[in-house]
Amino acid sequence: MLNNELCILAQTFFILNALYTLGVYMASFGLRIISIFNTKIKLGTKGRSNTFKVLETQIPKAAETLWFHCASLGEYEQGLPVFSELRTLYPDHTIVLTFFSPSGYEIRKNTPVADIVTYLPLDTKKNAKRFLDLVNPELTIFVKYDIWPNFLNELKNRKLKAILISATFRENQSFFKWYGKQTRNALFAFEHIFTQNEKSKLLLEQIDYKDVSVSGDTRFDRVANQLQQSNAIDFIEAFKQDALCIVIGSSWPEDEKLIVEYINSEATSNTKFIIAPHNIKPSQIQDLKRSVIKRSILFSEKEEVDLSNYQVLILDTIGLLSKVYNYADIAYVGGAVGKTGLHNTLEAAIFGIPIVIGDNHEKFPEAQAMIDYNGMVAISNQKQLNNAFNNFISDSEKRVSLGQRNKDFIRENEGAVIQILNFIRN
Repeated sequence: MLNNELCILAQTFFILNALYTLGVYMASFGLRIISIFNTKIKLGTKGRSNTFKVLETQIPKAAETLWFHCASLGEYEQGLPVFSELRTLYPDHTIVLTFFSPSGYEIRKNTPVADIVTYLPLDTKKNAKRFLDLVNPELTIFVKYDIWPNFLNELKNRKLKAILISATFRENQSFFKWYGKQTRNALFAFEHIFTQNEKSKLLLEQIDYKDVSVSGDTRFDRVANQLQQSNAIDFIEAFKQDALCIVIGSSWPEDEKLIVEYINSEATSNTKFIIAPHNIKPSQIQDLKRSVIKRSILFSEKEEVDLSNYQVLILDTIGLLSKVYNYADIAYVGGAVGKTGLHNTLEAAIFGIPIVIGDNHEKFPEAQAMIDYNGMVAISNQKQLNNAFNNFISDSEKRVSLGQRNKDFIRENEGAVIQILNFIRN
């Protein structure tokens, strides 16, 4: 009976493995077709086709290497505090950083924390073997998720050290389902997993993964470091003057619809707004500007004008938001009104300001924690947004109190980087 059961399990695993491999090849073919019509997909497809050439030509012979992998820009920002420390600790190592998404690669392809930045090839056994033949990392760090079974299993087969940091898990993920054997097994390639919360740790323990500890989210360390830098921006100071300022960070059309309605119908002249859209395509930026009836100006139009004469500044550029929050009295962080996903609320919180978000934030544990901590407000409609903004504008004591709670929340959750580095050193 036992042999029959083992045979059935083996056959099931073989079928699931074959289906996964087939799925990867089908995805590869599908991405090539889609890339004809989609610029972002085209960038990724083209970039992946060059990965092995980049590695073959840029990794020095006999080099000692470290490999960092991030799905996209958000995961890079989470990993950056650890990456930066390792860059200092291992100055003679060649550091390879891979991304899966163009939104990470295109923005951080020149990062100083890595010697080589490239795309991760699609997750086939052949690609995994060829990649690791070239890189042969002394240490591999994956950030948060993006679990690729073939790459991880090959790391395990070669007995190469790998860890996962800032990990979060949910019950509905494949790791914890009957059909998730392949992805579940891939987790065991990690020598240790550092989770953001206790719930994720418990889920891992339920599948008998024991080498896990709760370190918290490295983003807390990342944003706390922001206060050690200069956050002054001359043109923002010229725009804001002494007015109360609301900063809208990483907004999507669903957010902007509510924000623009508030600006057009509720905002008084002594409140200024800085909008930093997530998407800065010229056509969408122009549509946004046209929808605002108050005096508005784009970042790209700021030269040789008196910015103090404008009430709305739209940032049609990237890379400024983490400093712009320094000038906010109130922040709105986008992505959770629709289904696109909440953006980084911690960047705003470190500056001690109250934060408003949409109510689709269930996949972002730090958001609920900040709501429970009474530093952030979630809204689902225009009336709630209007009330939240008006209450914060009219009640300075409430603004300061809630803002301080957010700053305290960041300070209380620092320390993940030290814990991870101590493990790596030992």
